[in-house]
Amino acid sequence: MSRVHVRLSDTALEVSSALAFVAANESGAIDLFVGIVRNHNEGRVVTLLEYEAYPSMAIREMNRIAEEILLRFGVHRVWVEHRIGSLGVGDAAVACAVSATHRSEAFAACRALIDSIKTHVPIWKREHGPDGAYWVGWHDARCGGH
Repeated sequence: MSRVHVRLSDTALEVSSALAFVAANESGAIDLFVGIVRNHNEGRVVTLLEYEAYPSMAIREMNRIAEEILLRFGVHRVWVEHRIGSLGVGDAAVACAVSATHRSEAFAACRALIDSIKTHVPIWKREHGPDGAYWVGWHDARCGGH
């Protein structure tokens, strides 16, 4: 059995699948993180999120990160799934699970996993609200000083 599972999904995430995948007899701890679409961001109302990805690169990068987490923290198994497409408020956008011998390793590994996913994986988020749609983190390079 593989020790790593990564996937982009255009359907609802199944958290029970994450827990089942990472469960191992040698594990005394499982840490699970689920990122949920909230109704606001930076003072703006959010009604819908759209996630877009560069799929082959995103999967490759998620695999690289998951393998790095295995080695760096000595954990047993790693599971990551990220949604793409349109998500409503309350939907799960990303789920990460890690199993380890002890809780301290599981907590640290799961936190490092989601932080690396958010920083390095080519997935883009577009928020929708009453004021229209806008890409999160996008800055128009044409507006810089000349």
